[in-house]
Amino acid sequence: MQTNAQTGPSAGILAAQGIAALTQAGAIRPDTPYAPDQIQPASLDLRLGARVFRVRTSFLPGARTVQACIQAFVLHEMDLTQGAVLETGCVYIAELQEHLALPGDLAASANPKSSTGRIDVFTRVITDRGTAFDQVEAGYHGPLYAEISPRTFPVKVRTGSRLSQIRFRRGEPRLNDGELAALHGRTPLVDAANPSFQGGIAVSIDLSGFDGLIGYRAKRHTGLVDVDRPGAHRTAEFWEPLAADGSGALILDPGQFYILASKESVQVPPDHAAEMVPFDPLVGEFRVHYAGFFDPGFGFAGAGGAGARAVLEVRSRDVPFLLEDGQIVGRLVYERMAEVPATLYGAGAGSNYQAQGLKLSKHFA
Repeated sequence: MQTNAQTGPSAGILAAQGIAALTQAGAIRPDTPYAPDQIQPASLDLRLGARVFRVRTSFLPGARTVQACIQAFVLHEMDLTQGAVLETGCVYIAELQEHLALPGDLAASANPKSSTGRIDVFTRVITDRGTAFDQVEAGYHGPLYAEISPRTFPVKVRTGSRLSQIRFRRGEPRLNDGELAALHGRTPLVDAANPSFQGGIAVSIDLSGFDGLIGYRAKRHTGLVDVDRPGAHRTAEFWEPLAADGSGALILDPGQFYILASKESVQVPPDHAAEMVPFDPLVGEFRVHYAGFFDPGFGFAGAGGAGARAVLEVRSRDVPFLLEDGQIVGRLVYERMAEVPATLYGAGAGSNYQAQGLKLSKHFA
């Protein structure tokens, strides 16, 4: 990890080599050795442990441990070493194999992996005495847990399945709007003619069509998705393709799940990481993009990207909602890396979605 004689370790998002160094130093304590591709360019995949608990409610621990909350709300316990099916509409808490003993100047945040978001599995990481989901306070010592709630498809998981990812950050590396505009001037981040910089760079929806399609709508009452079997599921059994009809519009049905794509191609330079931030609910009653991390090199020409669309997981809330072509649906914030990753996204990092257009998760043939 880079250091400075005056300021100590570099501020920013830790790259893969920094995550490896943290593990060597005992700040990350895995129950078993990492899988070969578990450390990503700017994040670490988190693996399910041996047990998962069906609970009757979601919760934040507050002053309690997660185990104390599980004991208060548990309905039943399942052994993940033999695999287990998690049903839609239920809430589960799973032990994770990675434990933390972070130094006082290092915090972390978590997000679902892209493949998890694209099958509408709502998952977020919880810590002992945590007061926010997916946030790990600087200096945290303790276990990690994942809350898991499949929303559309039942899923099969097992010990070692990877649904979430975690990023480690030192200091405040997020770019403000002025810095973001300056970075875009040096290295175009999106291919929009007049990008909007306001709490991040705007991303809009493409409803004009990709080879005749504008997206996919998930079917109801399907079979299960095995999260560890890429390419093993027939698309037609799970998804209804949405044909482009020339209207440039789509009415979202309440409770339905959609896979759509951004109008802009996105680039993440090697010395930065990006994240899709939650969309302002004042602008529309829908949610976009459960899985918000974009690694250094995503869409970057030098890593085989040459611009890649942001695939958007979209769900309307309680009422039908009209989306129109070019409508802003999210914003990307960018953060500085503490150092450039040794391997970029798409350049030998086991990346599934480099140079993507409209693309379902890796599970579907």
